[in-house]
Amino acid sequence: MPNKSFYITTPIYYPSAKLHIGHAYCTTIADAMARFKRMAGYDVFFLTGSDEHGQKIQQAAEKEGVTPIEYVDKIVAGFQALWKRLHISNDDFLRTSEPRHHRVVQEFFRRAKAKGDVYKGEYTGLYCTPCESYWTELQLDENGCCPDCHRPVEKVSEEAYFFKLSNYADRLLKHIEENPDFIRPTSRRNEMISFIKQGLDDLCISRTSFDWGIPVPDDEKHVIYVWFDALTNYVTAAGFFDDPEKFKKFWPADVHLVGKEIVRFHSIIWPAILMSLDLPLPKQIYGHGWLIVDGDKMSKSKGNVVDPNLLIDEFGADAIRYFLLREIALGQDGNFSRDALIGRINADLANDLGNLLHRTLNMIGKFQDGVIEAATTKSATDEALIADAAELVAAYEAGMENMEISPVMKKLWAFIGRANKYIDETAPWALAKDPAKKPELSTVMYNLAESLRVISLLISPFMPETAPKIWAQLGMKGDIWAVRLDDVKTWGGVSAGQHIGQAEPIFPRIEVEKEEKGASGAKQEKQKAAPKQEKKAETADGVVTIDEFKKIELRVAEVTAAERVPKTDKLMKLTLTLGDETREVVSGIADVYTAEELVGKHVVLVANLKPAKLRGIMSHGMVLAASDGEKLRLIETELPAGSVVR
Repeated sequence: MPNKSFYITTPIYYPSAKLHIGHAYCTTIADAMARFKRMAGYDVFFLTGSDEHGQKIQQAAEKEGVTPIEYVDKIVAGFQALWKRLHISNDDFLRTSEPRHHRVVQEFFRRAKAKGDVYKGEYTGLYCTPCESYWTELQLDENGCCPDCHRPVEKVSEEAYFFKLSNYADRLLKHIEENPDFIRPTSRRNEMISFIKQGLDDLCISRTSFDWGIPVPDDEKHVIYVWFDALTNYVTAAGFFDDPEKFKKFWPADVHLVGKEIVRFHSIIWPAILMSLDLPLPKQIYGHGWLIVDGDKMSKSKGNVVDPNLLIDEFGADAIRYFLLREIALGQDGNFSRDALIGRINADLANDLGNLLHRTLNMIGKFQDGVIEAATTKSATDEALIADAAELVAAYEAGMENMEISPVMKKLWAFIGRANKYIDETAPWALAKDPAKKPELSTVMYNLAESLRVISLLISPFMPETAPKIWAQLGMKGDIWAVRLDDVKTWGGVSAGQHIGQAEPIFPRIEVEKEEKGASGAKQEKQKAAPKQEKKAETADGVVTIDEFKKIELRVAEVTAAERVPKTDKLMKLTLTLGDETREVVSGIADVYTAEELVGKHVVLVANLKPAKLRGIMSHGMVLAASDGEKLRLIETELPAGSVVR
């Protein structure tokens, strides 16, 4: 067993009838960290769950004519199904309606009361039902509404139990100030220090106006109020009652990952409860930012709530995970937009990663009959690539240990770009033409395969569906999830003589024009139907407008095979790869180039030209060439296949 343990939690989510991309964001962050820690040799416990009690749930159930547990069962099943689709690797899913949790909450209540930290009184105040929070007049927003959700509050008066939160203000402040990493990022920490210094009121922890909750021990007309109930889930799942050895191993939690709007409850109320029971405090509360949609906060009233299930249906789970983790700096608000998502898929996943995998496997298949041969030479270019890989692994480990997920992913993709550049620097297609260069060719192919081995392991916490696919296509043996980070620190994990697996595209490129029509088809139809109001601008003969030119799609393509078209003097049939797709193109260059000369060249293709049949062969595009009247040469580039020419 590993001698290191790591316990990470997400908040237990409130059973909202509408799942949104924000739920996926927080849980995906936690999952990436849990997977990294497992790879780094930690014994990991990863918890998520559902917060199922409270007045709002009871009212919603009554409105639908069902019991509260029937109401939440259906919604919780949706959460669990979403986690499965997102490949969330949680070790436990705790529902606060479970008996194991009721026992712990009631025991916490008894111990705090026995210590003198719980007393009965009368509560009169302002209550926000949606947030299940009490507020003073001074805390309301400028419209006299809840400062969190900005909805109306109601004045309530009832008998209630209180927790002496005010008794722990000084201890809390001291702990936060002496432990700079207890609350992250720093902006959240400063907010909590300021909040405590304003003074803490005792916390109302029971209600009598509804009964959907955990009964107060020996006073069952009261149910325990949501935060004293919900926050305790972290110790329930860690085995507080049921498994003392597990509790000793995993408590205190290493990270409570929460949205910034509930940092206050986790960094003030929860530690105070633990102090009351003389239990260790969690090591860190990390408040992540909000997910903004096209520059605006998600809201049902605005109609901009993004359903993660629909995104997964369309783009796949790993593409969504990649975007959320790469695009948004942890701790800051991040913007989600469909255009940005498609841009990342095409540029980073299809062009960069997909292209590197496709080119490498294609060349190993073509030049080495699908066998990865031993590296027996080492040039300065080879050494530079290997050094860059070692630097990446070191930066990756340090960054992930500090939860710097987005910067780590940027470094990882920079290395993917570096490996693509290595192909252009070493020109394996040229080495393959010279038998004397076979050792150099074998080394280049080995280094590319080894680069992909490293990449597949390092992306596995972020893209758990894609990483095993790359692993299998490389022909690697064993379970990728059994490999540890230390195994990536040494170059040479690919075995000489191993056969590559079946090469398949992992991220097809998304045609932007089609997506735009799907996203705003109604608008386009309206524009199409509208009468033309302006006379088309006249242009000189042979002159095209910028709008006309934009219709031409120019892409970089790699020639992977070439052969003369029989019974012709000039026609050559080219097999081209654009990184995510393969095409056949007929070109009139056979009198200038031999088939052998063409393989490996990176040429410019008119990709959206209407297909045409030439000598019985369908030609899907046209490669560009330049001529001075006598000489004809293809336009070549060092950019990777699939790149867009602008």
